[in-house]
Amino acid sequence: MIDTHARTESAFPEATLIMGASLFIALAAQFRVQLPFSPVPITAQTLAVLLTGALLGAKRGSSAVLLYLLEGLLGLPVFAGASSGLASLFGPTGGYLVGFAGGAYITGMLMERGWSQQLGTSFAALALGNVLIYACGLSWLTMFASKEVVLSLGLWPFIPGDFFKLICATAALFAGSQARKEDII
Repeated sequence: MIDTHARTESAFPEATLIMGASLFIALAAQFRVQLPFSPVPITAQTLAVLLTGALLGAKRGSSAVLLYLLEGLLGLPVFAGASSGLASLFGPTGGYLVGFAGGAYITGMLMERGWSQQLGTSFAALALGNVLIYACGLSWLTMFASKEVVLSLGLWPFIPGDFFKLICATAALFAGSQARKEDII
């Protein structure tokens, strides 16, 4: 006989983590600065997505992003600027949104494989997740802008801020790791 009560008890914390992470990403999307020359806004989403992957792992992290995308598709105002729907997902920033799932997955996978043990490898795992987000976003953006200007619209203006977010995420992860080692948390 299958114990459905035990399965439900173990599934509840998992679902809570995933839902909480999707909310974290949605909140981060609202910290938005619209650049006058680009359809891509500056947000805190990449920070939230990469931290989600790093903290929850590949499967739960990417599940949280997929839940976030589903919430947006269903009309909840979770995307940047409280937007939602198919127009957001299939607009100029849609590739970045879809790339979030891959970014969370690769970051989580690398962290699960021990990259979280050192500062440098933690930073590298987060950076690789960010590169995947850029790759998806930029390739999608080429459907809306010429290849000659796509890097000016969707990459170069974001590198300094994303570098800062990567440093913040790495520092937070490393501080949390050290606190756990010292039984502070």
